[in-house]
Amino acid sequence: MSRVSTLSSPLPLARPEAGGRGALWSAFVAAALFAAVRAAGVGVVAVAAWRHGKDPAALLGRSWDSLWYLRIAAHGYGAVERPHPGVVHNDLAFFPLYPALIRAVRTVVPLGGGAAGLVVSWLAASAAAWGIYAIGDRLHGRAVGTALTVLWGLLPHSVVLSLGYSEPVLTAFAAWSLYAALTGRWVWAGALAALAGLSRPNGFAVALGVLAAAAPAVWRARGRVSHRLWTGVALAPLGWTGYVLWAGRRTGDTLGGYFRLQRLWGSRFDFGIGALRFVKQLLLHRDAFLFFAALVLVAAGVLLYALLVLDRAPLPLVVYSGALLVVACGGSGFFQCKPRFLLPAFPLLLPLARALVRTARARPWHAAAVACALAGLSFAYGAYLVVITHTPL
Repeated sequence: MSRVSTLSSPLPLARPEAGGRGALWSAFVAAALFAAVRAAGVGVVAVAAWRHGKDPAALLGRSWDSLWYLRIAAHGYGAVERPHPGVVHNDLAFFPLYPALIRAVRTVVPLGGGAAGLVVSWLAASAAAWGIYAIGDRLHGRAVGTALTVLWGLLPHSVVLSLGYSEPVLTAFAAWSLYAALTGRWVWAGALAALAGLSRPNGFAVALGVLAAAAPAVWRARGRVSHRLWTGVALAPLGWTGYVLWAGRRTGDTLGGYFRLQRLWGSRFDFGIGALRFVKQLLLHRDAFLFFAALVLVAAGVLLYALLVLDRAPLPLVVYSGALLVVACGGSGFFQCKPRFLLPAFPLLLPLARALVRTARARPWHAAAVACALAGLSFAYGAYLVVITHTPL
């Protein structure tokens, strides 16, 4: 049985938490295992790059979106590209926290932009892994927390966690914000959600998760709650809304400017109509394997979300993951990037982590075989994405 309450019962805001050296050591082991699997994935990418005459450091730190983030870190906002008629790429579409962290690292350590971006991403991924473990441990124990962390590092698209991308930053703030919400640390939950909202366009999902945690607490207390809860609720959406309004103002349209920028990039929310059209084209014309793989991975995300709901996971995790899934499925454009957009939705892996732990206890060799198969798939597919394909990840 779950160690915390589920959708139908209140959050365990006052439950004592396990502490001491044993808990810290377990968290360290989980983070170390995550680092080990990601280091192995980077090693496979490096070998594949060398075999194809490419520079692995450039592929990891200076490809696709990384180049936009590095330009913002070095020169601020203001870059505009027009690669095709009717298509305008404006760097205001990229949220500011990741490039700001790159600039901060470069002011402290004499590193190039690509190396500084990788330092930020790798440190953020490690912080995210620790936060993911903390949530899994609180919900179902240390074994599930460790399994959840390792599974996140072995997702087919987890190679992105080792690139100069902003998903690790978002996931780090999201994991610790949701953990704070689950444990009743409302100011921390709101402040971290605000930072998550400055990380990526889908970062508003974290604020929704915090609000989903706060609403039942307010209802149970009939509105007589601590001012810290109201402070956290007020802080949570500030990062995302603040940047969207600022970017819109830069374009001359405070309320709608940012969304117009996204449409010019080819990204907009159309309730999945564009995605369905792309799937139809994919099935009729047999496009590249990359797009079929993206379709399968998104479908797997929908299935895992259904399992998460049926497993009666805490409401904040359900709302957070659901918001990310809606954005990924309902948005048009860059279909091959949809699995990357789901990387921060780590709660989707909770049912798999619990199943893997049960299997490990009953049939250890079966669980080991599953883990090895996932590792092989993750490393090979990651190398394929970074080295072989020539489309944005």
